[in-house]
Amino acid sequence: MASDQIRQMVNFILQEAHEKANEIRVKTEHDFNLEKQTLVHEAKLSVQDEFTKKEKDREIQERIARSAEIGACRQKKMQLRDELLTSLMKEAGSKCKMVVSGQNYPALLQKLIVQGLIKIEEMEVVVYCRGEDVATVTKILPKAVEEYVAIMEKESGVKLEPKVTLNGDRAKDLPDSSNGGVHLTALNGKIVLDNTMTSRLELVYEELMPSIRAILFPEAE
Repeated sequence: MASDQIRQMVNFILQEAHEKANEIRVKTEHDFNLEKQTLVHEAKLSVQDEFTKKEKDREIQERIARSAEIGACRQKKMQLRDELLTSLMKEAGSKCKMVVSGQNYPALLQKLIVQGLIKIEEMEVVVYCRGEDVATVTKILPKAVEEYVAIMEKESGVKLEPKVTLNGDRAKDLPDSSNGGVHLTALNGKIVLDNTMTSRLELVYEELMPSIRAILFPEAE
């Protein structure tokens, strides 16, 4: 009788131990599977984040490369435009040299002097020109002053008596790069009026630049 009770007690303890062990195993497997799912999910998210980051980096690099390529093309295009416009300016300068060698150049010089006198508005003026134009300016200077006086008298009713002289220092003659024309100075050089062919060409060039660009490069408008 006592042995049966002991056996039953042992069987009960073994059964309890078996059930407890099985419970621990089930819980362990559940925890393991849950942890595994968590790790797999986190790994997937990490891979997705890394892929997204690399994709964004690739897109940024592509945009940078595309922007650099566009910038280089624009710079090259602007360089070609500037070279073309510079060549046009040089060609126009060569045309000026043809003008100053023509028979109408003395009359043009006279008009440039008259225009300069009107603009400078001073009673004592010194005229500068190229060395090769000295003889021509010496000849037409009295006529230019006379024309200037007539214009001012007609406009204001006052007859002026300006003192206009030609520069006597040949070292200060205008350079050939002026392409002809004259400089007028007053008040011991404090006032200077540039009426050379080069300055007039640059002025026209600046005024017509928008039109020139529109004609030569219509796609840029």
